[in-house]
Amino acid sequence: MSAAQLPRALQMTLASLPLDARPREKLLSRGPETLCDSELLAVLLRTGLPGQSVLALARELLDRFNGLAGLLRADPKDLGELRGVGPAKQAMLAAVMELARRGLREGLSDQPVFESVDAVRTYLRLQLDALPHECFAVMFLDVRHRLIRMDNMFRGTLSHTIAYPREVVKRALALEAAAVILAHNHPSGHAQPSEADIRLTRTLKEALALVEVSVLDHFVVGAGHAVSMAELGLL
Repeated sequence: MSAAQLPRALQMTLASLPLDARPREKLLSRGPETLCDSELLAVLLRTGLPGQSVLALARELLDRFNGLAGLLRADPKDLGELRGVGPAKQAMLAAVMELARRGLREGLSDQPVFESVDAVRTYLRLQLDALPHECFAVMFLDVRHRLIRMDNMFRGTLSHTIAYPREVVKRALALEAAAVILAHNHPSGHAQPSEADIRLTRTLKEALALVEVSVLDHFVVGAGHAVSMAELGLL
């Protein structure tokens, strides 16, 4: 029997907590920035389990997935294996993740990406960090360096991906892009660029320069980090 099927009186809800321990009331009276991660998550989860408060469930989830970022990147199937996390909660967490992606994408489409480097990093982490396979993506930018779109162009294995310069050039021309930001993930979690990454970046930079498209950066994403090759002086 799921928590949703239990008698209402037996469900551990936010309303069952003491007034000063209710995250929702705390959020409304003091602001969301005053809540810790487990309290914010408890507001979203709404209900716990018999014998386990919603705050305890939130803490358990954060511990299981190594924090909020890990939880939001988790596969819904993994979430479904945990007691107290049914389809409704899985859908809620997936929706929060997608809303975060879309909000960041809208911001990057409205202003030059170099004015929002932190937003670019966060966006790339949300897009690539949870993938179990290596993926090579390209952010295509207009003449004002605003995001046109991001395409996951090539998919590799756990240890290798092949990016074809011709395909990147064709896509850039089709979108009338003036610049690009390259990005790929390391599923192993090591976010430092490899020698192969550096060689590939230089090859793509030379190919795109022939059609007057600039390579602004190449980010390597892994273990919650997005390392900029431009900042390392590797472009």
